[in-house]
Amino acid sequence: MKTNLKNRWVLITGASSGFGAAAAEAFAAEGAHLLLGARRVERLKKIAAAARKSGAASVHWHALDVTQTPSADQFIAWARTKIKAQTLHVLINNAGGAHGLDAVAEATDVDWENTLQTNVLGLLRMTRAALPLLARDAGSSIINLGSLAGRTAYAGGAAYCAAKAGELAITRALRQELLGTGIRVGTVDPGLAETEFSLVRFKGDAEKARAVYSGMHPLVARDIAEILVWVASRPPHVNIDEILVKPTDQAEMGKVFRRPV
Repeated sequence: MKTNLKNRWVLITGASSGFGAAAAEAFAAEGAHLLLGARRVERLKKIAAAARKSGAASVHWHALDVTQTPSADQFIAWARTKIKAQTLHVLINNAGGAHGLDAVAEATDVDWENTLQTNVLGLLRMTRAALPLLARDAGSSIINLGSLAGRTAYAGGAAYCAAKAGELAITRALRQELLGTGIRVGTVDPGLAETEFSLVRFKGDAEKARAVYSGMHPLVARDIAEILVWVASRPPHVNIDEILVKPTDQAEMGKVFRRPV
């Protein structure tokens, strides 16, 4: 029997766009209580409003910058006031992203630090802070958003590939550390997915961002959100360790079928 997500508490980081926003809508449709965090508060408000309309049991939002330990700790302290005597059932560590596509010789410290802070240290901070809230032996889940880039390196992606390889290693370590607690740990690793990812990577250059997906059918945020719900709703004795999902038009990093535009 699958785990019923109705009235369960779900925390989603990076919930103002992309996979996080789509996950908010998908878990809302299951009747979950949502705790949403992101840096872009105005956009977060809109996502929260949409989630309420989608059927969430309740929706709560708060500013969150996973690159700052005080922000992560304050967010979890706030989350405690919402959950009260209940427990957190699902933690979606989604906040991430890449900054720049430069070779190591030309890349900047700022881009490296933003990439590693968000994808690696941010993941560690949020997990450490949220662990005391997660239910034991009740099918609770930590689901981390990884990437095909964490499994296959490519030129210009040294820091991002390293960061997502780090996410994969953290997930695997947590799986061992939490063995016996009943807390499930897994990673969902998408290939090419059309969100704001490329727009952020190319620092607002829409033409470069569109070119990434030119002539092919990429994944979209809803595809990943549906997978996150599926992973979280497996029976309590089932742990989905790792899922690698690619668009049909992508066989490997850099191996993409493109139709004439």
